Amino acid sequence: MYEAFFGLKEKPFSIQPDPDYMFWSKAHSLAFAMIEYGIMNRAGFTVITGEIGSGKTTLIRHLLNNLGEEVTVGLVSNAYENRGELLHWVLMAFGKPYEEKPLVALHAEFTEFLIEEYAAGRRTILIVDEAQNLGPQTLEELRMLSNINADKDQLLQVILVGQPQLKTLLQRPELVQFAQRIASDFHLRPFNTEETGDYINHRLKLAGAPREIFTKAARDRIAKATGGIPRLINVICDTALVYGFSSGIETIDLDIIEEIIRDKAEHGIFSYDNPPRAEQEPEQRSVYWRQHKVISIE
Repeated sequence: MYEAFFGLKEKPFSIQPDPDYMFWSKAHSLAFAMIEYGIMNRAGFTVITGEIGSGKTTLIRHLLNNLGEEVTVGLVSNAYENRGELLHWVLMAFGKPYEEKPLVALHAEFTEFLIEEYAAGRRTILIVDEAQNLGPQTLEELRMLSNINADKDQLLQVILVGQPQLKTLLQRPELVQFAQRIASDFHLRPFNTEETGDYINHRLKLAGAPREIFTKAARDRIAKATGGIPRLINVICDTALVYGFSSGIETIDLDIIEEIIRDKAEHGIFSYDNPPRAEQEPEQRSVYWRQHKVISIE
């Protein structure tokens, strides 16, 4: 719509996670380093938390794109507490049959799968996205699944990815045993003002911008309005480019951003200066990534 007007080759601010647009802030670099550390050292559990839209999913996609063939990955993103289906979700994530079998048989099948992968020289990693939806009982089931070991090696490595509530959940007294198994963890904080500006320019440059499109005042106001949350930054920047295109304005300045904020406050569900947070609106997704492929579940 506006790409040619601003000299862009593609839209720079899609809200879909795109590892090609990964912005390595200090926090994201440290988070990824903790994930890599956990994988290299065969950690039982690695935990990454962050606000909705903070870039957790993009980080995981980058990880999947860079894992070698010696790693088998399964991802579960919509398991919930008290459904008694955790093992079913895990087997599905790894492409293993799970229907019409008793729990004991399923556990034996999963154990055999882990041993076969280990014997073939492959690591097995389970990524649980939206892990804040798991309760103490389900997390305990997950801990028990991870107890399958060979000599001194951990046959199943687990990466938990979730919203801030996951931190609170893991601090509950009944999960002391689980918490002690966490070898590495990191909480993704929002961008500060400088990082927000760098993030905006980074995405514009990757999209082919021939010049600086957002003024510094506009970038600073975006940082304040969004609280430094990448997804919210993408939304307001994309809207700003639409406003600029429709008005024939080639440089996005503070006036355009203020107009968007006023319009959102008057006509939108949420205002930019008071966006929803994780405790207000849990994010729901039904996506599985298995063996480095993305499969959308409608």
